[in-house]
Amino acid sequence: MSNELHTKLSVVRSEIDSIDAQLIDLLNRRARCAQQVGEIKAQHGEAGFIYRPEREAQILRRIQEINPGPLSNDSVTWFFREVMSACLSLEQALGIAFLGPLGTFSESAATRHFGHAANLMPQVSIDDVFREVEASHADYAVVPVENSTEGAIGRTLDLLMTSPLKICGEVVLRIHQHLLSNETSFDKITKVYSHAQSLAQCHEWLNRSLPKAQRISMGSNAQAAQFAASETGAAAIAGEAAAERYQLPLLASSIEDEPNNTTRFVVLGRQEAGPSGRDKTSLIMSAPNQTGSLCNLLAPLSEAGVSMTRLESRPARHTLWEYVFFVDIEGHRDEPAVATALTELGRRAAYLKVLGSYPVAVY
Repeated sequence: MSNELHTKLSVVRSEIDSIDAQLIDLLNRRARCAQQVGEIKAQHGEAGFIYRPEREAQILRRIQEINPGPLSNDSVTWFFREVMSACLSLEQALGIAFLGPLGTFSESAATRHFGHAANLMPQVSIDDVFREVEASHADYAVVPVENSTEGAIGRTLDLLMTSPLKICGEVVLRIHQHLLSNETSFDKITKVYSHAQSLAQCHEWLNRSLPKAQRISMGSNAQAAQFAASETGAAAIAGEAAAERYQLPLLASSIEDEPNNTTRFVVLGRQEAGPSGRDKTSLIMSAPNQTGSLCNLLAPLSEAGVSMTRLESRPARHTLWEYVFFVDIEGHRDEPAVATALTELGRRAAYLKVLGSYPVAVY
């Protein structure tokens, strides 16, 4: 290395060292401020919920707005989520229930939303995920609610109808499915393990690439990876998290049939989220079983100028051939237009339950 090059690198590296020292100081100053917020809340009897989803969303949006680059918004958003996660853990590490085992897309969604300082609590079923938060064994739940390819997650919708939990956030996760196996070629694979949703999302790829392999549905992709790791001639369809956790090589990457395959998760808690400035509201309702009833039921949204972003029907559990409707609308329930629409919906609907108002996902 020439003297000139060495001198130039030394100057830049010295500046990096100086900036790192400033970053450490600033990060700890921020952490002390977060602690002060907790102390002030405790003094005023408001220490019950240390996580405020609306405040976090506002911070992340502001960070993106003032980000000059060269770091991307994705990078700075990830960094500040981790900073906030670490600061929250100084008061209390949040317990997050999700559909396990470790290595699932649900774990990836939980970590993406709450950061690595959260206490992850994998559960064996979506029912158990709900139950952990309802019983106050966990602070929040992260559950899948819909996939862009396969549609709604039926069990989640059924439980939302009866659960007292509130939706206080959402996570939108791009799903990349990979074929994992200790085998080194396709012709040695005789069976493929995966969750039913993942098998469906890779249906055409499997028809082309592994037409003779037996397809075996499992409770989760992580469980599928566990089985594939221990059996000769076996493979699993799962994500990178499962590949890393169970030490399974990627035999084929991104094998999902739809290139924009995405799963939406909702965050459930025991408290309402306040307005963040860019929110949505989710609700369940049913209409009388008569001609034109759904059109009449949805009219208040149009009349109040409220945009509907999702409408999903689901058979009602209590009456044969009756349906309930899951609806997402733009805005927070405290906004005047949304409040007006909800009041009128309450008059017209045979049944209405507001599942929660919460910030639109920030990524």
